[in-house]
Amino acid sequence: MKKSLVWAALAASLLLTACAKTSEKDNSSSAATSSQTSSTDTSASQQHQKDLAYAINNPNAVFPQLTTDIAENEAAVTLKTSAGDITLKLFPEQAPLAVENFLTHAKEGYYNGVLFHRVIKNFMIQTGDPKGNGTGGESIWKGKDKTIDAGNGFKNEISAFLYNIRGSLAMANAGANTNGSQFYINQNTADASGQLTSDKYPAKIIEAYKNGGNPSLDGGYTVFGQVTSGMDIVDKIAATETGANDKPTSDIKIESIEIVKDYDFNKK
Repeated sequence: MKKSLVWAALAASLLLTACAKTSEKDNSSSAATSSQTSSTDTSASQQHQKDLAYAINNPNAVFPQLTTDIAENEAAVTLKTSAGDITLKLFPEQAPLAVENFLTHAKEGYYNGVLFHRVIKNFMIQTGDPKGNGTGGESIWKGKDKTIDAGNGFKNEISAFLYNIRGSLAMANAGANTNGSQFYINQNTADASGQLTSDKYPAKIIEAYKNGGNPSLDGGYTVFGQVTSGMDIVDKIAATETGANDKPTSDIKIESIEIVKDYDFNKK
């Protein structure tokens, strides 16, 4: 157990250091703005606690990751990589900022040709950085909408119904609320359910973690999608030979992203 906890802590730190560098914060923020942000964060935290209590105690709670069906309120894409295709469904209701950012970047070709710059077998595969080294990438709002991204990235969206189970898609970051363009897919195949307790995790999610995943990342990263087909490709990428900074010795890249099912963010 001690070894698994050490690995979990190391894995989390490895993901953190692989993300984009955080730019200098804007020191011109007023006290009023800071107060509003704090109030919003408190409200979001309270709502999350309510949602988590519901998810744990209600046997009818729905966890969209646990089915490969694509619901009406979900989107879907296929990552066409040099190693093969990976199809994922996305969750715009639980993580609207992350999904809109991802879909917009995909439509504009932002991810075309981008490398999987960090690969750790039995942990995750990471990509989304145009620089190809883990220090770059921006959100679609940077320089356009300071209310969403003032220059450091957009906020985390943590849902009581989405987790870092095997095959989940999540935003990489350099700390809370620094999401840009980088993302990762959880690949770990080892049973991670032993790390979890029923007072903090829904029973269905504990069961899902028996198939693998990285619960140590829950709460720190925005989960916004799930692989529906192509986990063999994820495993293939994860098994590739790597060199310095866990970068594959032979380039593996996203060639293009096909929008299988879009989502209209303007609808009410």
